[in-house]
Amino acid sequence: MAEIGKGVTAGKLGINIQKKFSRAQEKVMQKLGKADETRDMAFEELVANFNKQMTEGTKLQKDLKAYLVAVKTMHEASRRLQDCLADMYEPDWFGKEEIDSMAEETDVLWTDYHDKVTDDSVISMDTYLTQFNDIKARIAKRERKMTDFDSARHHFASVQKGKKKDEAKIAKAEEELGRAQKVFEELNVELQDELPALWDSRVGLYVHTFQSMAGYQEMFHKEMGKLSQNLNDIMTKLEEQKEAKKVDKAAGNTEDSGKSEMEGANHSESADSPVSPPKRPSMPGPPANHPSANRPPPRPTSAPNQDEDDFSGDEASYTQPVPMEATQEVVTNGSDGELPPGFIYKVKAVHDYAATDGDELELAAGDVVLVMAFDAPDEQDDGWLVGVKESHWLEHKDLSIKGVFPENFTQKV
Repeated sequence: MAEIGKGVTAGKLGINIQKKFSRAQEKVMQKLGKADETRDMAFEELVANFNKQMTEGTKLQKDLKAYLVAVKTMHEASRRLQDCLADMYEPDWFGKEEIDSMAEETDVLWTDYHDKVTDDSVISMDTYLTQFNDIKARIAKRERKMTDFDSARHHFASVQKGKKKDEAKIAKAEEELGRAQKVFEELNVELQDELPALWDSRVGLYVHTFQSMAGYQEMFHKEMGKLSQNLNDIMTKLEEQKEAKKVDKAAGNTEDSGKSEMEGANHSESADSPVSPPKRPSMPGPPANHPSANRPPPRPTSAPNQDEDDFSGDEASYTQPVPMEATQEVVTNGSDGELPPGFIYKVKAVHDYAATDGDELELAAGDVVLVMAFDAPDEQDDGWLVGVKESHWLEHKDLSIKGVFPENFTQKV
């Protein structure tokens, strides 16, 4: 049996070698123009489309796998970033439990997205490409069988044209021609049916692949957007918590040093304590001995039958107007004419103040006001200053909206 097997194998090998030699000889004769070649232009176009389709499919498969590698890399980077935030987030900070939960939800989203793209796009692409190897092999086989058919056709024609008619030889050549033609035509017909159908199938594949990916991406980014918004809200509230603690700490320090704050010349109460503006009018104008340049003479500092000591107890909230000479010196030496005439000093609002009269200045905490001397001493009420907001002056250089405001709502800067 072993010997028979060897003989059969050797026989098949010999036949294959003989076929390869005959095909090579036939190709040489065709190239030299000594033998005609069977050509099918329509089929050649199908083969060109097949090669293009296989090249594009292979590239798409490669790029999809590269995309999945990138998704996995982003997943790992996102996980490390979320874990880092969860680890350093202190237990007493706002949203600690939400931060820990968010790290887990983010990890699940990335995993689910990666798996869906793999199952629905990459695997289907792999399945699609497996059929190309089989069809490619059958196209190559058809090419060989077409050469065999041409060779048998030329051999039969040669035998028929011989000087001596050998009917047996002619019959054998005709039989070989019929057999070669049958094998070739069977392959040819099958491929002419399959190749157009395969070419058209690429549209459905592309639609499925990218439509699935688009849907998964939309769901992924939608859910990831919700988590990102939650994270942003938590960070905002954490910042607010931090600022609230700073305010509470500042309030405590202010309360502990209340006495030293009362000694300041620009306000009589703590910046963190509720204050009320002084009533207007409540006190006479500035002292009679206050020198004012370019002003009407001051009125008496006390009403008839009023003791001079009535003013001695309110020094913490009373700021004596600065002489006009000092004002002129500040304007001339420090501002080069950019500050309003009569400018004395600057104050900053530490509380909001809603004006209750037409000549009052509306204040918001943080506003800087340029304090000026009153046009007439008797216009000044105790505890009130007159000025214009610095921002308005720098933009418009206009004193038309200057107004009075409570001194204890400000501090000197």
